[in-house]
Amino acid sequence: MEGSSLSQEAARLLALELYREDKVSLGRAAELSQTPVAAFWISRQNTGVPPLRYSFEDLEEERQTADRLKA
Repeated sequence: MEGSSLSQEAARLLALELYREDKVSLGRAAELSQTPVAAFWISRQNTGVPPLRYSFEDLEEERQTADRLKA
């Protein structure tokens, strides 16, 4: 692997890991890897990194907000 290709691959892997750990957003990860967001999203699919970070706590917060808005 050529030096610049190796650097690009290292940046992509680092960005994927930061995204997987929820330390950066999808847009920031794409920026770090110097990849368009759509291309980063597709490459993420091939690594097993989950597409969404929506926890049970997020769901509960949404439910509570919906209940408040109904009242």
